[in-house]
Amino acid sequence: MKHHETLWNMPETKKLTAEEIGDEHLSTSDETPLREDAFEMDDALKIELIEKNFREIMHILGLDLTDDSLQGTPRRVAKMYVQEIFSGLNPANKPKVALFENKYQYNQMLVEKDITVFSNCEHHFVPIYGKAHVAYISNGHVIGLSKINRIVQYFAKRPQVQERLTKQIANELKRVLQTEDVAIVIDARHMCVSTRGVEDSQSSTVTAEYSGQFLNPETRKEFLAYLNLSAD
Repeated sequence: MKHHETLWNMPETKKLTAEEIGDEHLSTSDETPLREDAFEMDDALKIELIEKNFREIMHILGLDLTDDSLQGTPRRVAKMYVQEIFSGLNPANKPKVALFENKYQYNQMLVEKDITVFSNCEHHFVPIYGKAHVAYISNGHVIGLSKINRIVQYFAKRPQVQERLTKQIANELKRVLQTEDVAIVIDARHMCVSTRGVEDSQSSTVTAEYSGQFLNPETRKEFLAYLNLSAD
């Protein structure tokens, strides 16, 4: 989007309408759908434009933007979108990961479980929250434990569908660890399910990605046992 463009004067393309899609859980690719010029605009300008447009949304909803409680909201939302909850869109924020020699010769699986996941559904822009459980088997190198958490958080901080989030984390771990022996399970609740539509506040969604040795039923069973989950 050029600096002078808004959603109102962008060229129209033929797309399915929200009514045509309904509540279908669409995911078109393992990659987050971004325009080629997504980062030509700096963060300061993005915040300025989001603030302006969110102010218009609040106005359309009938809110009084002169009220002391509301007048700062458009700016707060804009900064939150760019600098916090969608900061994972910017590749400049990807965690820098260093590999270390596995001097302890630990050749069993390493499991990091109960990693907090906060993301946002790309269909309704409401929260997804839950836990990620990650395991890998070293091929001679290891990474710091906190880096696993940071990788999860980086990919979570963008509009997501849970299936894509699971695959993106797994693919990045395989890349940085230089091994196919990676497993990930995410168990999360979706506010688009609990607060709208069916309004089911009890259900959660579980997604998993296994590769390398974790495709072996016994290895996968061991991993799931650490999570108190059954492989049956």
